[in-house]
Amino acid sequence: MTTKAPLGARLLLKDRPDWDALTEDQVIVGRAKLVRLVRSPVMRLIAGLPDRRAGIEEHTLDLPGRDLTLRVHRPKGRHDRLPLVLSFHGGGFITGTAAQNDWLNSRLAARLPAVVVAVEYRLAPEHPLPAPVEDACETLDRLADDPFDWGLDPHRIAVLGESAGGALAALLALRSRETGPAISAQVLVYPALDWTATMTDHPSVARNIGQPGLSAAELGLARRIALPPDFDPDLVSPLKSADLTGLPPALAVAGELDPVYDHGRAYVERLRAAGNDARFTGYPNAVHKFISIPSAVPAARPARREILDFLRARLRATAPAR
Repeated sequence: MTTKAPLGARLLLKDRPDWDALTEDQVIVGRAKLVRLVRSPVMRLIAGLPDRRAGIEEHTLDLPGRDLTLRVHRPKGRHDRLPLVLSFHGGGFITGTAAQNDWLNSRLAARLPAVVVAVEYRLAPEHPLPAPVEDACETLDRLADDPFDWGLDPHRIAVLGESAGGALAALLALRSRETGPAISAQVLVYPALDWTATMTDHPSVARNIGQPGLSAAELGLARRIALPPDFDPDLVSPLKSADLTGLPPALAVAGELDPVYDHGRAYVERLRAAGNDARFTGYPNAVHKFISIPSAVPAARPARREILDFLRARLRATAPAR
């Protein structure tokens, strides 16, 4: 018998659009509506209120040819030499916004403590791949030098990403092995790590047909809009990487009702086979996006605790009790 997602998730994440028929203009309009919804008072209750022990500010990062908005979560009070956690939201490289992860990011900032920086990277169709990857790489390079004088410790950097943002986090970990800056830990939250033609061939996609939060058609839309015809999807598919040796410790979490569950599970298996410190946790009765809707999916809280404990251990930060 098919497991049903929690009622709140079924109501909030019902798959309404005809994904196959959506145009690029409709994607842009839908994205703007989502940003307004995420920042609305009602949605803030559903997505979880930020931790009051962390302040939230927005900064502009000047990069060659463009400016990026950074949503910065910093613990209140005096702290010296804080670790940096660079965070990337999900949305298939076509939608999403940094504010959708305020609940998680603010708690990590307050309780590690750390400076958690969520990046508003460029999105397709206006900026197809590899633009998001370029934004991720250049943001990490710049922030490692602490250009805003936040008191960052360049020897304690972690990357965190959800869904498509999980691919960005994993790609940064792969890149850091060759070029730096050194990364101490990577957290992959229901990551989408295969952007090739086999993206929807993983068993969890067929197993979770009809579950809310993500569908095979939505994954297909993201590939169609975000990947130019002449772009090699292997370049943004960590699961297809030939060499996974020498990477920072990894934690991947996903809901058992998530179509991309097997992306994270298979990646951790390959990381471990290559000799890395890596673990995967699957949460029962949890769907894609579940950490972004903690009021609707109870598993969000234990997953948050697992992420916090993992980062504490790898960043070696002194933190107050939960």
